[in-house]
Amino acid sequence: MAMIPMQPTFTAFVGQRRLASGSAADVALAVKRATQPLDQPIVIFDDGTGRSIDFDLRGEDHQVLARLAKLMPPPAEVAEPTSEPRGRGRPKLGVVAREVTLLPRHWEWLNAKAGGASVALRKLVDEARRASGDKDRERQARDAAYHFMSTMAGNLPQFEEASRALFADDRRRFAGLIADWPADIRDHVVKLAYSDRA
Repeated sequence: MAMIPMQPTFTAFVGQRRLASGSAADVALAVKRATQPLDQPIVIFDDGTGRSIDFDLRGEDHQVLARLAKLMPPPAEVAEPTSEPRGRGRPKLGVVAREVTLLPRHWEWLNAKAGGASVALRKLVDEARRASGDKDRERQARDAAYHFMSTMAGNLPQFEEASRALFADDRRRFAGLIADWPADIRDHVVKLAYSDRA
């Protein structure tokens, strides 16, 4: 099985300063080792959603990592082609059977397609994902940036106007409005909102 390299990333902040970014394990251990006297709480964010998340940091490092391994889904796997004859279904591809409710005319149309209803539905979903993939990624990035902003910058100057510019996709105005924010917060908002859209 080949692994897809995309893994969730996290970022920890102490007040307005970024403490660590990376995998759940990297960030959890960096937070656990933050030994200087901290007068502000540490907040950990899921970079995929922009929402804060709590890690249980009690115990030894191996205990923390074991708990994280149970919470974090394993990386997705892609099946490599094999020469073995296939049985019924495609469990190695991760095919999951679920109920779909459609009108009779929909079933007739799907069943008339080459490969039957399952193949036709998979093709339709893949085509829709390709067609709307960029827009979906942009929306997810914008939402993640907004969730992070709401927590970390909700009381900063120009927050409301910056939010409007973010949702209007007015990058120039957005950059101008957040220019005076603390550097780590400003840079992380930009990373969440626009890193996939250079």
